[in-house]
Order: sequence, then structure tokens, then C-alpha cells
Amino acid sequence: MKENLVIIESPYKVKTLQKYLGNNYKVVASVGHIRDLAIGNYKNDLGVDINNDFMPIYEISPSKKKIVSNLKKLVKEAKEVFLATDPDREGEAISWHLAEVLDLDVKTTKRLEYHELTYHAIQEAINNPRTIDLNLVSSQETRRILDRIIGFRLSQLLQDKIGSKSAGRVQSVVLKLIVDRQNEIDSFVEENYYRVIGTLSINKHNVNVTLIDDDNNEIHFKTLKEAQDKIDELSNNEIVMSSFNLENKSRASKPIYTTSSMQQDAANILKFDSIKTMKVAQSLYEGVDVGDGAVGLITYMRTDSIRMNPSFINKTKEVIKEKYGEDYVGVAKIFSQKGNVQDAHEGIRPTDLKITPEIVEEKCSKDQAKLYRLIYQRTVASVMKDEIYEHQSVIFKCNDNKLLATGDRRIFDGFVKELKDMDKVERIPLKLNFNEEIVVNKSSFQTKEGKSKGPIPYNEARLIDTMEKDGIGRPSTYASTLDLIKKRKYVVVNKTYYAPTDQGKLTTCKLDESFSSIINVDYTANMETLLDQIAEGKMTRSAVLSSFYKDFEILYAKAKKEMIKEKLPLEDLGVCPKCNSPLVKRTSKYGSFIACSGYPNCKYIVNNNKDSKVGQKCPKCHQGELLLRSSKFGKFYACSCYPKCDYKESL
Repeated sequence: MKENLVIIESPYKVKTLQKYLGNNYKVVASVGHIRDLAIGNYKNDLGVDINNDFMPIYEISPSKKKIVSNLKKLVKEAKEVFLATDPDREGEAISWHLAEVLDLDVKTTKRLEYHELTYHAIQEAINNPRTIDLNLVSSQETRRILDRIIGFRLSQLLQDKIGSKSAGRVQSVVLKLIVDRQNEIDSFVEENYYRVIGTLSINKHNVNVTLIDDDNNEIHFKTLKEAQDKIDELSNNEIVMSSFNLENKSRASKPIYTTSSMQQDAANILKFDSIKTMKVAQSLYEGVDVGDGAVGLITYMRTDSIRMNPSFINKTKEVIKEKYGEDYVGVAKIFSQKGNVQDAHEGIRPTDLKITPEIVEEKCSKDQAKLYRLIYQRTVASVMKDEIYEHQSVIFKCNDNKLLATGDRRIFDGFVKELKDMDKVERIPLKLNFNEEIVVNKSSFQTKEGKSKGPIPYNEARLIDTMEKDGIGRPSTYASTLDLIKKRKYVVVNKTYYAPTDQGKLTTCKLDESFSSIINVDYTANMETLLDQIAEGKMTRSAVLSSFYKDFEILYAKAKKEMIKEKLPLEDLGVCPKCNSPLVKRTSKYGSFIACSGYPNCKYIVNNNKDSKVGQKCPKCHQGELLLRSSKFGKFYACSCYPKCDYKESL
């Protein structure tokens, strides 16, 4: 009896999906894209026929030929074929490529869409299949062609002119953000100022106050003498309470996670970089065995929507009621969102609230448990009532001077009860009894030196937040974009902050000189809007690409002719003692080292460790040199001629 064939992207989901679909279905994976734009000898190496309405030229990836061959065989044997790739534009494009390559009818082949790997979601998808959305495919294809043209052309140009490894439609804009911020930081002139703070003793309690102006802003003195003169005035005159205000305020919880907000919290709270966050989230989505076979623990993790399924909202309310009581049950948060939001998805949430963080901690890795707890608590908190607190402000007067004391008293903790250590907001009330007379018994004042605050460098969370707000890229690209500019050595991460390297600055400078009209935030965000319009059927691929290429071709031709070749000056590291060539800094997968620039004719390496044998001749073959290698058992020396020479030596 013939089986139905279900083709998905990830091999890690096969077992879970097979369990939910049963024996009448066979689940196999394409392992991502099976083909891409061709490279080499195809219309200027772009894989795009510019003069034929930007017709893409696809080729099957060499590593996927065996997979494609197997899929073709399975398709012939199948009763019916279902395409069940990921529920985003990339997944839609993969389904289309599969249909094209496997000779399936694009207009009738069934496409399964699901946003969580659970039995109910899979059954819902199999009972309600749709067909491939060609508008989504066209949008993704346009993006790929844009990225290929810009990436290939600019990368080749920069490699030739300044030795930079790559450029791109999104990566170069993100690099520009970092370089521009660093320029702002470098040009900022720090100024010192002085403010006056004090402590008032009132009914045996101390209250901290700050000197303010008539608009209730802190007063900043330019000199220490001015601040000290004011202290003398305050110390020699009576201080009385002028007014107080007690105001009840509320603070709402945040909605469930989007890709961006999840990456930001994972960076700030868990210290995960975006690549690690997405890998861990992918594993939680694809399925983890928590006691009864693999099950998807979270919904799809590439989304910019904060929507939540109404039935799941009701389940969340039941969990809150059972855990904390009726008083804590609130409503799901609905915020207005900017354009470029793909609201077909839900936000990121657990698939089943009965699978608690405590259960996951017992069954999963530490990283999986940490991220799952973050997602779980954020989801529950999003449907809880607001925190209520009393904001206290008291103004004291001394002649014409105003002193302000503030505090907050929590009345109802609301969603904070669920977030526990994740919520860092403290409420510290003033130690005053507002029902009795407030008399200042004693006072003391001092100056507090401050410095004007300049621009803050980007850390990963702040950079992702900026990318999202400015509409640069999509949720699925944030992590890979940041990883790429680090790999290209355009930026370094000092502690948690991104700083451009000299090569990164030079790259941005050259792109600014020749391509400022397209390598900027506004152009990139507008392109995302156009791609969304293609996905909605409101714009055509041809119109977008033609308009872009008309301007790009002019800029590129001019830059190729006029951009001056420039190389960064090499750092003076001395000369090689063997051949007198300059020494240069090199990088390998084992780290940085200093070596002769005459390599491979001269293989001298500076030996910073007197006990190190790196660079010495192999005692076995006398041809290779000893290299420092690593394995799961530790570090060791090995011959560079491996596998011809198998010499090894432990440290």
C-alpha cells in the first residue's frame, strides 16, 4: 500500500512529525534549500539574467544532489505529496523549489502550514492544507536576487579596492550603524558638572533629597564653588515641607516574545549571543523528549508578531487562576505594531503550559531550560494584571530653593509575581507618615560630581532593537547578520559592546563615498516595505528589481572607475630574523599569532611561549612543522603534513 509523503526542512523534526502522522505517512527532510542561484559562468557570475527581466538561474547544490535523487524516487512511489516546510517566506520558497525540482504541480500540490510541533497543530494542518503562495515565493526570490546583485558586485569591488571581504544590502547598513555610533562617541566632548544632594532627618527617619529647579529638573552647576556656595545657603536656612503628592500608577506586562525581543532578553538576562539564542530556540521548536517522546516545546521562533491564539489565552488564564488566584488574571496584551509585521504567525510561546520550566530542567540541557523558562514566564506574565504602585513625591523649600524626595510603594504586584528575579524594577517607599506633621529636624548636604553622558555604544540587544525599529532585515536575519560582520572582522566585541575595526571603518567610508543612496537605513527599510507589497500581491518583482538596478548600475560603474585603491597601513611588528621580511599578524582557528609576511617561502612564526614547539620541524618526517591542535582530550602538537605524517606529541 502506498504511503503519503511529507517533505519538511529539518531532519530533527522527522521523528516528532512521524509520530503525530502515523504509519500512513512517510516524513523526510530536504535539509534546507535544495537549490540556489547559480555561481560561475552564468551571466557575470550573478546567477541572474539581468537583460531577461532578471530571470534567476538556479542550480541544485552539490551537497543536495543525493537528497534530491532520493526525493524523486520517493515522490514516484508516494500516494500523495505534502510540502511542510517552515511557515515563513523562506519556507514557502523552499516548498516552491521542491515542487519545481520534483515535477510537482505548483498550483495543486498541498502545502501544510503549522506554527508548533504538537499533535493538534499537525492534525489541523493535514486536514486543512493550502497551496503554495506564489506571492510569498516572489517576495523571497526578489530578496535573494537583490542580495546576490548587491552582495556579489559590492564584495568584488571592495575586495579589489580595499581588501574587504564582503558587503551586503543588510550587513553593510548594520556596520554603518556601528561605525556612525563610534564616530559620535569619539567626537563627544565630556563635560563635568556638580549637583547638590542631601539627607533630611524627619521623625527619626532619613530622607534623601536632590536640589531641583522650577521645572523639577536636577540643577547642574558648572563649578564646584557654585555648588558649594549653594550648600552653604541651604545649611544656614530653615527647610520646610512645601507639598506632597501621592499618585497611584500602573505598569503593564509586556506581550509575548517576538524574535527580536527574545534575542534581546536572552542577551541581557542569559548572556546568550543571538546565534546561540536561535540555535537553542530551534531545538525547543523542533522537539524535545520530556517523558513521552519528542514534542515541540515552543511555537515557531522566527516571527515579529505578538498575536496569541485565543484558546491558548484562555488556557493561560486558567493556569494563572490556579497558581495565583482570580485577582491576578488579566488580559492578553495587544499593542499597535509598525509596518513590515508578518502577523500570520503567533508570537513565541510555550505549546503547552503543563510542561513547566521545572519539568524541562530535569529533561533538557541547561541552555534549553534557561531559554524555555524565559519564554514560559514571559507568556504567563503577559496575561496577568498590571502592577499597581503609589508614586510618592515631596517638595521641601529653603528660601527660593526646592528639594525633591521621591519614592514608590507597591500596592499590588500583579505580573511581577510570575517574573520573580527577571523583573529588576524595585519599589522603595519614603519613610514618611503623611498623616502626621512632617518636620525637618536635621539636614546635611554634599556635592556629587557627574559627567555629561555621551552616545552609548551598541551591545547586541541594543543593536537588534535598532534593527527591528528601523526595519533593517527580518527577524530570521538578525543573528546571521551580526555573526557575519564579526566573522569578517569588521567589528570586535569588547565585553558586550560592538566596536568597528579599522577595516570596518574603511569599508563604511568607501561605501558612504559611492553608495550612500542605497546603503542607508531609510533605503533598506523602504526595500523591506516593497518586499512586503510583493508578498501581498500589490507590487511585482520586475518593477522592484528594475527600479533598483537602474540606480545601482550607475553608482557601481562610477565607483568601479573612481574609487581609489587603499590598504590599511600594516602595524610595525619588526622584521623576520630568517629573511628580513616584515612580520605580520595572522589569524587561524587556534587564535592570533605573528609570522613572516614571506609565507610560504618563509614559515617563521614568533614563539611567544619559550616552551612552545609551534613552528619547529617535525622530528619524524623532517618536512612539516609542529602545529598546536585541540581535541576533546586536550591540546597537543601535531605535524603540519598530517595525514601523510601522523606524528603527535602531548603538551
